Amino acid sequence: MRLYLLALNPTDSVTEGFLPAAARLGLDVTVLTDQPDAHRAACSTYPGIEILECDVRDFRAVVTRISTHHRPDAVFSNSDHLQTQAALAADYFGLPGKDWRAALACKDKAEMRRRLAAAGVDTVWSAELTDTAPVEAVALAAPYPCVLKPREGVASEDVVLVDSAEELENRAEEIFARRPGTVLVVEEYLPGELYTLETLGDGNVRHVLGGFHTELSPPPYFIEERLVLVQAHPEPVVAQILAQLDALGVGFGACHTEFVVHEGQARIIEVNYRAIGDQVDLLLARLLGIPLFEHILRTHLGEPLPADLGIRRGGAARLEYPCADRAGTLTSAPPATELHLDDVHLTYRPLRAVGERHELYRTNRDYLGVLRATGTDQSTVDRVSAQFLAARRWEVQP
Repeated sequence: MRLYLLALNPTDSVTEGFLPAAARLGLDVTVLTDQPDAHRAACSTYPGIEILECDVRDFRAVVTRISTHHRPDAVFSNSDHLQTQAALAADYFGLPGKDWRAALACKDKAEMRRRLAAAGVDTVWSAELTDTAPVEAVALAAPYPCVLKPREGVASEDVVLVDSAEELENRAEEIFARRPGTVLVVEEYLPGELYTLETLGDGNVRHVLGGFHTELSPPPYFIEERLVLVQAHPEPVVAQILAQLDALGVGFGACHTEFVVHEGQARIIEVNYRAIGDQVDLLLARLLGIPLFEHILRTHLGEPLPADLGIRRGGAARLEYPCADRAGTLTSAPPATELHLDDVHLTYRPLRAVGERHELYRTNRDYLGVLRATGTDQSTVDRVSAQFLAARRWEVQP
């Protein structure tokens, strides 16, 4: 059976998650990407993987590339940017997949707000900005504080909290100057603690895998600095989020939903219609003790999920992302590490090579590395993680 995997830049989810899972399932894999050289280097340990160049952002190019190659049995992507394209291609070939309308509504943050409001499950003040229309009218109408962000952005890129009309106009002009043609969304700031809900469905059965409490950098930016496992969200909170996902048409494959809870009300911040990234999916598979990546691929092959996934509950987990606090060259950093300390399994992976120079992005691109920690007691996991990080140094020289 042949799996077509649509990808942009190589990610750990692909190289450490989905490709090994595809091999275990005995699938022939063709990677379609606009960065074939980068994938050939990243996938060098998988000599059987076929890598073809394709403009994967254009669903028509994807359909043409597939139809002029091997017959597909599944079309899949874990890229936030390619869910609609993968869904359209799967539908074209009559294969299982996500509803492209739901994929589009999740990716387009303004459309997501419109659909949630139309369904009566949540209403958030929201407006769109373009670089060809005056900003002043929206700036005068917006409730403050409010959040400015790209309509189709990811990884906290250009997401900022603004406190006044003047600041909104200035921030928008800065972004438009760097990213001409982009569309921005202005929406009311939703107070509350930030959490995630991770789900997996086959269109009929939907499993709640778990969730995390996300700790952010100080405002005005929204960099995710650490995540701590939540054993179980309160049932009323889960019910509210699932109702909002139903309104968006989300129910097939993996989905990562970010939401806040304030005074008992759960409100979606954004929906990433794919498995959670930044190596959290790798941690989740280990923590839950299930073949997570195989389950995700099987749904796209048309196989139903079992009624019981056999999830191992009662674990504890934490992820930490050491971040650069300035622009410059990384001159010192710890190597990749795997340790067992006090019944805690630690995995550290560098995300930036020593000698690389970067600007300060105020996004997840400032990550220098990621520490994944799992165990059975949260306080022990927290302590061991803190000790590991305190014993290591990351130095960035201007």
